[in-house]
Amino acid sequence: MSNFQPIGIFDSGIGGTSIWREVTALLPHENTIYLADSKNAPYGEKPANTIVEFSIKNTEYLLQQGCKLIIVACNTATTNAIELLRKKYDVPFIGIEPAIKPAALKTLTKSIGILATKGTLSSSLFSKTSIEFTSDINVIEKEGKGIVKLIESGKIHSDEMTQLLHQYLYPMLEENIDHLVLGCTHYSYLIPQIQKIIGTKVTIIDSGLAVAKQTNTILEKHKLKNSPLNNKSHQFLTNVNSIVLRNILLDVTLKYSIAETGF
Repeated sequence: MSNFQPIGIFDSGIGGTSIWREVTALLPHENTIYLADSKNAPYGEKPANTIVEFSIKNTEYLLQQGCKLIIVACNTATTNAIELLRKKYDVPFIGIEPAIKPAALKTLTKSIGILATKGTLSSSLFSKTSIEFTSDINVIEKEGKGIVKLIESGKIHSDEMTQLLHQYLYPMLEENIDHLVLGCTHYSYLIPQIQKIIGTKVTIIDSGLAVAKQTNTILEKHKLKNSPLNNKSHQFLTNVNSIVLRNILLDVTLKYSIAETGF
């Protein structure tokens, strides 16, 4: 396996680009291929076996492109499929799951909120982590139903989004949370809006930087880091119209390409 080979990243749409941003910021010399399975978004409302099927399909597509490491930039896919992926394929995998542990360790009010998809909240991995770290803590779980669909439709700043966020966040504030865990990579793009609703006394915990650091650690462990002397390439692939993906990347200054593909 060559160090020049790209890092593969997949998600049920555009949300995982928030992870891509953190990874490329920390690892500026790496090549990347981002796979947006927007046609099947959101994963969080689908059965576990379907999520596993999508995850296998995405993984095999990225392996065909020669990826040396794969980031499962989707909480739902991670919590439902990553154990199987690690057993089935030889490349290193890095997953994303809600950052329950840091929230549980840092809370002073002994009350935390978790905003995630149904697929994540109902997974065995989520349940295991929650039981391990929150036995003496009040945990308010809310399924962010409808949020991913709005983001994938380019409606991040819509009235519908504002209404949903108020609906999900107010019950958490009434329970005196001091930490809010975002359990879906799509939600990272809502942080400014969420902060306006919950105020500055509630800390938002996002997994992006932690994933980037873990990626760096795994690349070093396997001696797979790319040389600064090699050219950098960033490709984005989507199986739907690329307009929303292009819009979410408008502020990106790195050179990249976007293609619509039938994977």
